Amino acid sequence: MIRDYILKNRSYRRFDGAHSISADTLREFVDLARLSGSGANRQPLKYILSCTPESNAKIFDTLAWAGYLRDWGGPVEGERPTAYIILLGDKTISQSFGIDPGIAAQSILLGAVEHGLGGCMIASVKREALIAALGLAEEYEILLVIALGKPVERVFLEPLPNDGDIKYWRDPSGGHHVPKRALDEIILAEI
Repeated sequence: MIRDYILKNRSYRRFDGAHSISADTLREFVDLARLSGSGANRQPLKYILSCTPESNAKIFDTLAWAGYLRDWGGPVEGERPTAYIILLGDKTISQSFGIDPGIAAQSILLGAVEHGLGGCMIASVKREALIAALGLAEEYEILLVIALGKPVERVFLEPLPNDGDIKYWRDPSGGHHVPKRALDEIILAEI
């Protein structure tokens, strides 16, 4: 069953703009992150939840969407995320956040899959603009933004091509294709 969740947990970038996500659902996702592991159990992460059109618009304007899709400016109106979770590092607790953001984000996204939702971890953020838009205090560092919604795109996992090109791509019908290395290529030894 966990394999099914992982296979459904893709980087979705287009969503059903009419499908809202409640603040309670976002709180449930953050609770999964809270209960997940944390380096040295410091628990330095804090979160901002957004599920209103006004706050979502502020966040959307600070994000870059798909580096390999140079001719795509991101989701159009009606296909934008209907919620966001912003992961912050609290610098009064720790100056480095290690693997905690990845653990928390994966827990959040697996929770989203369980609800029939999807998302995308976005690290390409205009941080200064988002800090200003949110009025964040300087003790918080923006680590990731997770865009969430009901996916309207299909994502296909593909074997890595012979030329080794890892870049994802879109087919003419909008299907999103993601090359993945073979299992035998990444296991160096079985000892």
